[in-house]
Amino acid sequence: MAKQVPPKAAAPRRRPGSADKTQTRGKKPPKKRKNVGGKSLLHQLFDHKQHLPLAGLEISGLALFAVVIIMVLLGYSARWFSGIRFFASLLPFAFSILGLIVLAAIFLIGWWQLRKRLQQWWVPLPALLSLIFALVVTGLMISGRFDRGFESFRNLVGGRQQDRRITIAHQVFAAYRRCDQVQLQKMIDRAQKYVPAIREAAEMFDVDPDLLEGVAAVESSFVPRQSKDGGQGLFQITQVPHEVSERVRNYLQVPELLLTDPRQNACVAAAELKYYLEEMDGNLFLGLLAYNIGPANGGLRFIMRQYGATNFVTIQPYLKQLPRDYPIRVLSYSLAFRIWRRQGRLLAYEEGRNARIIQHIGIPGLNGDE
Repeated sequence: MAKQVPPKAAAPRRRPGSADKTQTRGKKPPKKRKNVGGKSLLHQLFDHKQHLPLAGLEISGLALFAVVIIMVLLGYSARWFSGIRFFASLLPFAFSILGLIVLAAIFLIGWWQLRKRLQQWWVPLPALLSLIFALVVTGLMISGRFDRGFESFRNLVGGRQQDRRITIAHQVFAAYRRCDQVQLQKMIDRAQKYVPAIREAAEMFDVDPDLLEGVAAVESSFVPRQSKDGGQGLFQITQVPHEVSERVRNYLQVPELLLTDPRQNACVAAAELKYYLEEMDGNLFLGLLAYNIGPANGGLRFIMRQYGATNFVTIQPYLKQLPRDYPIRVLSYSLAFRIWRRQGRLLAYEEGRNARIIQHIGIPGLNGDE
C-alpha cells in the first residue's frame, strides 16, 4: 500500500496592511517626510527655482524701504534730541535706537505672517506689495518730504567733514545772494550761444555741465577774448598739462588745438578740470583751486605739501584773496545756472521760501566728501 502523505498546514491568515517581519527584518524603516510648515522665511522664498525672481524683487523692495525708513527715523531722532546733556539728549536718542530695533523686529515678524496669507490669494502679491512700499518711500524722498530727516542723518554720520561742507555751502549761498540779479541774467542770456559746446564737452569728459558753465562765467563772463596774461577764449586757457592736450586732440581728431574756437576751448577746459579733480581725489574745492592755479610753480599739490595742508579749509590761509575765493565764485554762478534751468528764472535768495528751494536744488558738483 502506498503511504499517505499528511496534508500541509494552512498558512496563517494575515491582517490587511500587516508586514512580514521576516521580510522587513534587517531593513531600515522608510524616512518620514519632514514637515515643511516650519521652514524659515528665506527657505520658503528660495524653495522653488521659478520663484527666485519674485523673491529677489521682494527682498529688494523690503531692503530699499527699510534703509530709507531707518535713515529718516535716525535723522529725525538726532534732530529732536540734539544736544550734549545726558538725560535730555543722549539717553533719549539711545532709547530711540532701541525702539527702532524693536519696530524692525515687529515689522519682520508681521511681514512673515502676512506674506503667507498673501501667497494664498496670489503668489506674486508679496513681491508686488514690497515694491509698492519701496516706490512710496522713494517718491516721498524725491518730493523732499524727508529732507530734514536726511539732512540730520547726514550731519549725524558726516561729523567734521559734514560741518566743513555746510560751512562752505553757506559761503556759496551768501555769494549767490550778493549777486546782482539783473547783471546775472544778462550773463546767462549771453551764455546760451555757447551752451551746446559746453554741454558736449562736459558729457565727453564727465564733469557737471552747470559747474563748467560756472567756470566760464568766472573766467570770461561769456565774452571770449585774448587777455594780457595769456588767457585765451571762453575759458581763458593759459598753460595746459601735456596729458590734457593729448586727450583733447585725440577726441577732436585734430593735430593742433585752436583755443579761439569755443568748442575746442570748452573741451580743453572740461578735460583740464577733470584732470585736476582726479589729482585732488575728487575734492571739488581743491580741484577748482588747482584748475585756477594751473601747473605753474608745481601747482596746488606742491603748495599743500609745503604748508602741510590737507583740505580746502586748511589751505585757505596760505592763498591770496583771488584764488581763495575762486571756488566760491564758480559755484555761486553754477548755482545760478542750475536755478535758472530748473525754475525758468532766477530766485532771490532772501524772498519767501526761496532759500529752502535753493538749498533743495543743491550746489552743482558738491557732495559729502568736501
